[in-house]
Amino acid sequence: MYVEYVRICTNKVSIIIRHKQLERYMINKIEELLAEIEAFTPQNSADVEAFRIKILGKKGALGALMEEFKSVPAAEKRELGQRLNHLKNVATERINTLKEEIGNAAAMNAAKIDDMTRPGSTESVGSRHPISIVKQEIESIFSRLGYTVADGPEIEDDWHVFSALNFPPEHPARDMQDTFFIESNPDVVLRTHTSSIQVRTMERQKPPIRVICPGRVFRNEAISYRAHCIFHQIEGLYIDRNVSFADMKQSLLYFAKELFGEQAQIRMRPSYFPFTEPSAEVDVSCSICGGKGCGVCKGTGWLEIMGCGMVDPNVLKYNNIDPNEFSGFAFGMGIERIAMLKYGVGDLRLYFENDVRFLNQFESAL
Repeated sequence: MYVEYVRICTNKVSIIIRHKQLERYMINKIEELLAEIEAFTPQNSADVEAFRIKILGKKGALGALMEEFKSVPAAEKRELGQRLNHLKNVATERINTLKEEIGNAAAMNAAKIDDMTRPGSTESVGSRHPISIVKQEIESIFSRLGYTVADGPEIEDDWHVFSALNFPPEHPARDMQDTFFIESNPDVVLRTHTSSIQVRTMERQKPPIRVICPGRVFRNEAISYRAHCIFHQIEGLYIDRNVSFADMKQSLLYFAKELFGEQAQIRMRPSYFPFTEPSAEVDVSCSICGGKGCGVCKGTGWLEIMGCGMVDPNVLKYNNIDPNEFSGFAFGMGIERIAMLKYGVGDLRLYFENDVRFLNQFESAL
């Protein structure tokens, strides 16, 4: 019995010693690995990857320690477990930092120019939108006639869009334009024409007035190759003493020839607008078919580009301008329609699709 008791005690002492030795071994190994991680200095990304495999790989140093950790008594697992987690976190953070540093260094080296005499690489140059190109060209033409550019809000009230332009309440002319109304306030609308800018100009400026009013407008229309619910207009207004219909016609003929070429012709057809009297529609000879007739001009050889007319005396009165002393003319055109004629675009929906293949064709127009 005594011999057996001594044997059991001896075995327990041996186990305790082995556990202590294992614990000390693991602590020493962890300290060695931490020092090795801190001192590691790689030359390239391959060195970093090899070091990662050595420390964190399935058969790496950390994996071997985790196998040894299974033999540690429960009482010692907490402290050793914390040390192993610390080792893993330090190794992971160090490796990620080294990867980032080497990647940044490689990028900087790639950016260095070895030969300063070498020609630079060709950069892709974007292009302006055809609507912007045509808008600027129209503004340039009328600026040579003494016009300045005026601007105004896209969300307007009934007065500036309709009433001040001689649209009485319930007048059927209000149905000529399918308007987007703000449901919560019927007096607020999305402007259907940039004529509202003309009204605002007359409110704050006395004659002589000579302005063009470019901007985006909105109408509730079906979208097709010839129409859209959003489009761009440029309207013009000239008010002074002794302004005549002949002045307007000559100004618009000059505009057409400057924009479409000396061969361009215009014709004026009687029309009706509440804010002008007399009024006319202006057609320009179709540059797409050369006047022979095509789908865009509906086989007529002409394309309508704008409306115009002498400013109605009532409009002058509404804006506190004496119609007995001053007269004037106004005109308005769609920029999309002008761009269709100028560049031979057969479908104005292309302006809104942002197709790079279409837009790249206008690089030379910059």
